Amino acid sequence: MRAFAADADGPPAARLVALDFDGTLSPLVDDPLAARMAPSARAAVDRLAAALVGTTTRLALVSGRNLADLAERSEPPVGTYLVGSHGAETGHVTEDGLDAVPLDLTPEQADHLAALRTGMAEAVAGREGAWVQEKPSAAVLHTRLASAADTQAAEHLADAVAARLGLHAMHGKDVVEVAVVETSKGEAVDRLRDVVGQDAGCPDARTRVLYAGDDTTDETAFAVLGPGDLGVKVGDGDTLAAQRVPDADGLAAVLDLLADLLERQEA
Repeated sequence: MRAFAADADGPPAARLVALDFDGTLSPLVDDPLAARMAPSARAAVDRLAAALVGTTTRLALVSGRNLADLAERSEPPVGTYLVGSHGAETGHVTEDGLDAVPLDLTPEQADHLAALRTGMAEAVAGREGAWVQEKPSAAVLHTRLASAADTQAAEHLADAVAARLGLHAMHGKDVVEVAVVETSKGEAVDRLRDVVGQDAGCPDARTRVLYAGDDTTDETAFAVLGPGDLGVKVGDGDTLAAQRVPDADGLAAVLDLLADLLERQEA
């Protein structure tokens, strides 16, 4: 952490603190609409955001949720970059609210999305506890409340729908997401790295990134980290991240430490 927060040699470098939401800042819950940041994470994020004012460090939330839903559930501080739908949607939180970049699908993508939604609905038909969430560029199979047998059957059908349309099925914790816009959290972090470098006035140096996440989809973000970056895995499971914390409370402690270090630098 101290190495990430320390000033680098050479041209001034910006920093990006990019955080997943569900399972990282917010405990996983049965009803996605009920998700909120854990109290410790809420306090740590707000404190960190305050510590970043006037610095070259920026905050971002990177989630599989659609952008509007992410903004509503997370209530991010002003100045936060938001990435939704695993990178397909982007926005920035301003004093006036969420400034979202419009998502425009090609005619082929729109046709695929319609077929995808139909196929995913058929995959959950008659399977109690399994349901489909529709996103602007994807459909997501949720099986957290389904039986093991129904989960296996629904996932098999979801994979088949994706294969038939030539799309990739992303498997996460109790979810299978199929998107018509091909992207990943790793690609999103790489794009944010460049955006933040320009925004912070440090275009000549590689932006250093701290990324924290809990799911398999976050591994694409850990995979793009390099020297000077820091990956933090939240919870159990194999990971490319160099560090691990048990839960949202553990991540809150990491964010508080970073705020401590940044506040000392500015003192």
